[in-house]
Amino acid sequence: MKREGKVYRKTNETEIQLAFELDGEGKSALKTGVPFMDHMLDLVAKHGQFNLDIDANGDIEIDDHHTTEDIGICLGQAILQSLGDKKGIKRYGNAFVPMDDALAQVVIDLSNRPHLEFRGEWPSQKVGTFDTELVHEFLWKLALEARMNLHVIVHYGRNTHHIIEAIFKAFARALDEATLIDDRVKGVPSSKGML
Repeated sequence: MKREGKVYRKTNETEIQLAFELDGEGKSALKTGVPFMDHMLDLVAKHGQFNLDIDANGDIEIDDHHTTEDIGICLGQAILQSLGDKKGIKRYGNAFVPMDDALAQVVIDLSNRPHLEFRGEWPSQKVGTFDTELVHEFLWKLALEARMNLHVIVHYGRNTHHIIEAIFKAFARALDEATLIDDRVKGVPSSKGML
């Protein structure tokens, strides 16, 4: 059975069509209108071995906020769809990723209890034209809609681009680990009997 999610979202600010496949080949087709997010989302697909297609049109003439936020919403919903009943998954994922001067760690629990814990600072407020505060906005909306417990820890780093890149790569690897099917797991991995 294919583990995938498809989301279409249209508001007065954005229109987004997104397809996500958990057991993919690291392929992406991205047209978000926000070049930095295209770069980061391509990394998510490659490092998580997911397939990710996004076609987004947003009010980027104002800024990148609505488009970035709504992509987080759509990706979170697609991840949740792709997990189905969550039977047999490992549930937890943890990844450290270095990127030159930066080291980021992402820890995930697919618990059905959404929470974002973010520990990190940006040396600069922009990477090119992209507002770095939007990384937190994206991750928070993704965690909320995927109903995941998401902890992001930036251990250190001097270059803002490197820090963000390490976060996205670590997120991909942690999500890949958490969503893997473990043959030893019977049902869902919870003493409650449900996630």
